Amino acid sequence: MLVDDGNLIERLRMGDDVAFAELVEHHAAPLLAVTRRILRDEEDARDAVQEAFVAAFRGIGEFQSESRVSTWLHRIAVNCALMKLRGLERRREQDVDALLPPFQPDGHQRHSSVAWLETAEDILHREQSCALVRQCIDQLPESYRIVLVLRDIEQLPPDVVAEKLQITRDNLKVKLHRARQALRTLLDPHMRGAS
Repeated sequence: MLVDDGNLIERLRMGDDVAFAELVEHHAAPLLAVTRRILRDEEDARDAVQEAFVAAFRGIGEFQSESRVSTWLHRIAVNCALMKLRGLERRREQDVDALLPPFQPDGHQRHSSVAWLETAEDILHREQSCALVRQCIDQLPESYRIVLVLRDIEQLPPDVVAEKLQITRDNLKVKLHRARQALRTLLDPHMRGAS
């Protein structure tokens, strides 16, 4: 069932409890998927979604009618997940250098990257490979994992990600490049023999 955003927002602004229930019913699942990718813990992800709905309810007066409700809620959920992530006790972060390919003194990789037997697109369409990619992403140090998730999976614009993570755009580029290199290194042993 398609929800009329304008009608729903008006009903929410008037304090309609049924409208709030409709908002949750139609948007909870995609928001939970987003927060799971950022937080990796089911309970924390559910908490972030709940916080997102509370923030949306409180901020309904600030909603811009030209925006889509789903886009507005997505941004709120990402913000709630990132705030929760900052609030969690940080585990000691692994150094990303251990996951990068070895380099020669002249800056070239010690071993050239070998072309995988399948394209990345073919691999990602297979459920088993998707699980492998998720597992490898989870092995990345937290700050690199979050950059990769927000840019490559959530496809947020670079300026938005840099602002949310409170880093410069140049720092974002470096972290994203290193995260992608590290992910490739983690995936490489699995992809060399893919058939």
